Amino acid sequence: MILDGKVGYVLRNLRRLLEEKKKELGSEKRKTLSAAITYFENNQEHMRYDEYLAAGYPIGGGVVEGACRHLVKDRMELTGMRWEREGAQSMLHLRAIYLNGEWDAFVNCRIEKEQAALYGPGTLYEKIGHYAQAA
Repeated sequence: MILDGKVGYVLRNLRRLLEEKKKELGSEKRKTLSAAITYFENNQEHMRYDEYLAAGYPIGGGVVEGACRHLVKDRMELTGMRWEREGAQSMLHLRAIYLNGEWDAFVNCRIEKEQAALYGPGTLYEKIGHYAQAA
């Protein structure tokens, strides 16, 4: 029913079940059912799975978990590695740039920024060309 976009229907039935079976359910089962109801209530607007599926969007966590493994775990959890938070975040930024195929653009941008910081506006190569023409 949830995959068909009928979260409200499921919620109504869960609430009714909780009310009707309150005495029969043990406290742990009532607590679990109440937690499920609260979760659905709080996330109902994000649970338009019928629309997501029709648009071809993934609705499971497998895609995200696979991306996290590929981006993070495969690089960060090699034998003997230890990371401080700041270093790990920097490494993840670099890995994402590399995996997105943006490494060359990133390196060129870094070179230009470093040259601008050291030598002022314009690249070092532009300045060399300017000085060579003036001579």
